[in-house]
Amino acid sequence: MNGKSQGLNEDWLSLIIGLVIFVLSLGLIAHMDLLGWVVTTSVWSNIGTALAPVSKAYAGLGGVGSLIATYIGLLVIMTVGAAALGANVGRFIIAFTVVFWISYICWIIGSNVHVALNTPDAMQKAGISWSLRLTAEGGFVIALVVGLIVGNFLPGLANWMKEAIRPELYVKIAIVILGGFLGIVSAEKLGLATSLMFLGLASIIVAYLIFWSVVYYVARVWFGFSREWAAPLASGISVCGVSAAIATGGAIRARPTVAVMVSSLVVIFAVVELLILPGIAGYFLSDQPIAAGAWMALSVKTDGAAVASGAITEGLIYAKAAAAGIKYQPGWILGTAATVKVFIDIFIGVWAFVLAYIWTKHIEPRAAGDTARVSEIWERFPKFVIGYVLTFAIILLIALTASAPTVAAVKAAMGEANTFRGIFFVLTFFTIGVMSDFRKLWEEGIGRLAAVYLLTLFGFVIWVGLVISLLFYSGVKPPLVTG
Repeated sequence: MNGKSQGLNEDWLSLIIGLVIFVLSLGLIAHMDLLGWVVTTSVWSNIGTALAPVSKAYAGLGGVGSLIATYIGLLVIMTVGAAALGANVGRFIIAFTVVFWISYICWIIGSNVHVALNTPDAMQKAGISWSLRLTAEGGFVIALVVGLIVGNFLPGLANWMKEAIRPELYVKIAIVILGGFLGIVSAEKLGLATSLMFLGLASIIVAYLIFWSVVYYVARVWFGFSREWAAPLASGISVCGVSAAIATGGAIRARPTVAVMVSSLVVIFAVVELLILPGIAGYFLSDQPIAAGAWMALSVKTDGAAVASGAITEGLIYAKAAAAGIKYQPGWILGTAATVKVFIDIFIGVWAFVLAYIWTKHIEPRAAGDTARVSEIWERFPKFVIGYVLTFAIILLIALTASAPTVAAVKAAMGEANTFRGIFFVLTFFTIGVMSDFRKLWEEGIGRLAAVYLLTLFGFVIWVGLVISLLFYSGVKPPLVTG
């Protein structure tokens, strides 16, 4: 999916596909179950019980039937999107087929009791004596590891699948869908949700002002990089990874290779963070669950890795709380991570415009009147955020104003849509791994850039992000499950 067609790109496509799934799920309000055939995967000891349709109305499909139906449904909508982008449709169909089945098999394996169960009582109930204790997100971790193996040891296969290796597309679709799910969750605890959004906005502004300036200074003064390299590097490390690096590179008119090199580093280090930080958060921040979610968003770069880290962190913290007899309502740590990350994404357009103005007006003016246009904010604005806000606002409004039967239907609808979100998440994990070819990037001379990234990310950004998260979210906890 490398081409463009009449202004359509992956950002717009993620918005369109996410909204299509969202709208179809709302068929339940009119008593039309249009997505009930999508497959769900439960924790299992007998593989025959692992899969099932999300809706009982489609129980006749069985687990395998619903999995095949899910594959066909996603293949159709993703192929239409690939065609709209000018991709090689034949290659995309084959590549997406392989990506889907490898990813979903990883999820099934990760849902086995010996992988997923994480509390003594759950293991005792299942009749097992050991487990890797990876929680229900174990499939995501396995998908990531398998992707890393493919990307680093099977480069031919990775290249063959490249038409469908689009982690940013998959996670942006998932985030559009996630907005609706968070809308129904937020309606039940509106005061807390409003506070989280306000704190998220405040923490992002602080992070931008602190992170970007420090990383830029280190790159310029300590390592002697030119402005062309220092600005995209600062945005990639401190703001929002790939999207920020590309937007900044375009804003200051850097050579294409700059954004490519920085983006490659972003993906690599996001994988490292994804493997490390959720475990640290789960162990040390179990009594500060919302702060843990914010920390993932402020520290882990790329939308996919950040939101995925939030999902794993939620699983670990919720499991630890459950073992202590505390049962939190699901979705709040993940929702915090997603909300903070979305605020970061919203500001990419504004930040890119500011940099474009400074560069064209003061640093590298190329001609009289050659300054940035306000319309560049819209051009660089991440369009999938529109979908996230729309789905969140629509569901929140319905949940706060509609009758009880309608609210119940909407809640079921968001449950079905959220099942797709989980599938797009596992596709994100696998494809993030496939993109991470460590050896190739080292051969391209990425070592000095990596030194800046390593020093500023692990020496400053992560820990300042933790302090900011605790400063804004200390003591804030998800609501408890009642009844």
